[in-house]
Amino acid sequence: MNTKAVIGVNPQMPYSIEEAINRLRINVSFFGTDIRKIMIISSEPNEGKSFIAMSLWRQMALAGERSILVDADMRKSVMVENYQISREDGKELWGLTHYLSDNKKLEDCILTTDIECGDLLPNVNNIINPSMLLESSRFSELLDKLAQEYRYVFLDVPPLGLVSDAERIGNLCDGAILTVRSGVTPKSIIHSSIAQLERAGCPLLGIALNRANAGGGKYGGKYYGHYGSKYYSDKYYAN
Repeated sequence: MNTKAVIGVNPQMPYSIEEAINRLRINVSFFGTDIRKIMIISSEPNEGKSFIAMSLWRQMALAGERSILVDADMRKSVMVENYQISREDGKELWGLTHYLSDNKKLEDCILTTDIECGDLLPNVNNIINPSMLLESSRFSELLDKLAQEYRYVFLDVPPLGLVSDAERIGNLCDGAILTVRSGVTPKSIIHSSIAQLERAGCPLLGIALNRANAGGGKYGGKYYGHYGSKYYSDKYYAN
């Protein structure tokens, strides 16, 4: 039996943001049954990919689709810290690097949550160079195993422009959602990211436009303020 997780930070989103993520969930559900392993990626840091990954996983699980969120950013993960994830029993938290290094069993690393259909595979220990772990058969076999047990496997991975980790992971996924920060990410960088995904053999499923001001109107108006300046701000729209 998997260990229960405690998620200390679980901010409530305004209606407009909740609806934007819900539209993204619905769009993902139209991809078909062959799309199971989905990488949530960005071109550069601070574009909101981890928020998109966490929110999409949560919405999908709440909708009754058995889903797991894998924190595959093994170099600079902040998910455990930002969301204050711990074990309900108070024991040491284990995650992806523990499993891939063959120190722990998978059932010791996967966490159940208050959402019946939503599980987590966190990353606890960042490492300088995870390339050997990502290139191991143990990692590819893990993703295949999770895809058999869950309807959706969402992976939060490092930005494409920083390291080659995302290309390696993308080669093992059924597709990717590219997070783009509205008005900030240059078009040339976006085109470069799309080309990287093509080289990796990872189809681009769509682009999530992040931090876009909708202006006035029923769902526009004031910006949504920073939550500790770490998680999200303004309004999120998924296309």
